Amino acid sequence: MAEERVQRRLAAILAADVVGYSRLMERDEAGTLEALKKRRKSILQPLLTTHHGRLVKVMGDGVLVEFASAVNAVQCAVELQERMAEANSVVSEARRIILRIGINLGDVMVEGRDLYGDGVNVAARLEGIADPGQICVSGSIYEQVKRKIAFGFDELGPRAIKNIAEPVHVYRVQSRSSVTHENGGPEEGALPLPAKPSIAVLPFTTLSNDPEQEYFVDGLTEDLITDLSRNAGLFVIARHSTFAYKGKSVDVRRIARDLGVRYLLEGSARRAAGRVRINVQLVDTLGGDHLWAERFDRSLEDIFAMQDEVTGKIVEALIGRLTAPPARNRPTNLEAYDLCVRGRSLIAKSPEAGRESCLLMQQAIALDPAYAEAHRWLAENLWAAWTHWGEPMEPSRSMAVAEAETAVALDPNDAGCRWVYGHMLAYQGQWAEADAELAAAVELDPSHADAWAVLADISVLKGQATEAVERAQRALRLNPHPPAWYYWHLGEAQYAARQYESAVSTLRKEATYRTFSRRILAASLAQLGRIDEARHEAALFMAANRLFTISYWASTQPFLDEGMREHFVDGYRKAGLPE
Repeated sequence: MAEERVQRRLAAILAADVVGYSRLMERDEAGTLEALKKRRKSILQPLLTTHHGRLVKVMGDGVLVEFASAVNAVQCAVELQERMAEANSVVSEARRIILRIGINLGDVMVEGRDLYGDGVNVAARLEGIADPGQICVSGSIYEQVKRKIAFGFDELGPRAIKNIAEPVHVYRVQSRSSVTHENGGPEEGALPLPAKPSIAVLPFTTLSNDPEQEYFVDGLTEDLITDLSRNAGLFVIARHSTFAYKGKSVDVRRIARDLGVRYLLEGSARRAAGRVRINVQLVDTLGGDHLWAERFDRSLEDIFAMQDEVTGKIVEALIGRLTAPPARNRPTNLEAYDLCVRGRSLIAKSPEAGRESCLLMQQAIALDPAYAEAHRWLAENLWAAWTHWGEPMEPSRSMAVAEAETAVALDPNDAGCRWVYGHMLAYQGQWAEADAELAAAVELDPSHADAWAVLADISVLKGQATEAVERAQRALRLNPHPPAWYYWHLGEAQYAARQYESAVSTLRKEATYRTFSRRILAASLAQLGRIDEARHEAALFMAANRLFTISYWASTQPFLDEGMREHFVDGYRKAGLPE
């Protein structure tokens, strides 16, 4: 007989087991077995039929199930946990059967009705990671389902899995979120709505066939967000979070739930023949009503007056007529504005993009020397050149500080100019001046998420760990889908507050995991006594940052609190980073 060839296939594997099975069996063996048999028949088997799952095998207190679809696997798991919770609600606590579930998408080997291989092993290990009543999934599952189902996910970061060579990125499935209640109340699992009217401005769509106009329309959206956030009576979501939905077809109620706001502004724009035409509508996502909608057709020279008009109408619709905030410095040259909008779209992307942005800002300043925003972005680029992109400290640092100072002098009413200058002054050791600039930034714009994130970093340097965590969390509430450096500052604040487990969870988020923040992750693991993991992360950090030394880092950080400096140094030493 010819030797059988090993069959393989790609499958979504669900592994589940009973929490505290031995305790349940010791207490009532016959009753536990009967209850398990009953729940498999009345709950598990109907769900497998509904979601097209195949029961591979029963293993005492556990089951292994195969699905052809990752979406079906996750939906089945969520419903299984919900049905088990319902069944547990009518029995005594001592007789409750609670499951842990792990799901992985991977290659499996087929032998008869059984399955083997890493695809199965990872699912079993994920089930062990899950807390009672919860579901953990691998990154391969998450990538398949993240935009196809209504459940949220908590990112737990990469985890070392026994007998698996590479770390597995792990996500925890959040409890099911319902749609908005008919009475207008908050959705289950949604971010709580702020006390003041809350709004997010979605990226405007481009009505032009010219792809070059996309940056202009994005710039228009960004300017509206900036103008709205300067109104203290509004809670305004930051640009980075709203642009996460650009080009995606997502229900407005889902977006509002994800961002924790009630109102959304949608729009479209077209720039042609020296004119700008925009359509805007303000939506109340709780009631589904359009509170306000209007079309604008203006000469390109009137674009800033049009932005002010749109902002004024939104504010009036949400909170009534208010005293307008102090006027911002506006460019007097439209070509300079064009260059600035192009340049700011390149910031923080790469060293090459940073250099191109610098050039565009310099060209904008040459056309309009009093253009404060261009000076501010040039300052940010010059600062990033030596802090992130490997350029020499000088002359980049002194040039950055000079440009930031110029920006504030030209427009003291721009919160962005104020926090950028304040951050640089703090790293120059000019604390009184830095505090004044940063306080002015959040007074001018209470919704400026970047300013709150930077204030978290400053609070760590001052030894104000609890305040640092609060400020980082406030920044994340204003910017729920933030750039990586927000997580860096939150993890830094959590380490400072000795919240090491939280710091590890934060710093293992995919957005920040491979950045310079990895040194703080290594220190957090070391403080938890997880020395092998700490040294592994430290080695990976040094592979990308070969010139790092503890002594140089410590000498360049402007800590006001020496005890906090030593706390970071202690963690770096325990993690094995070089002196």
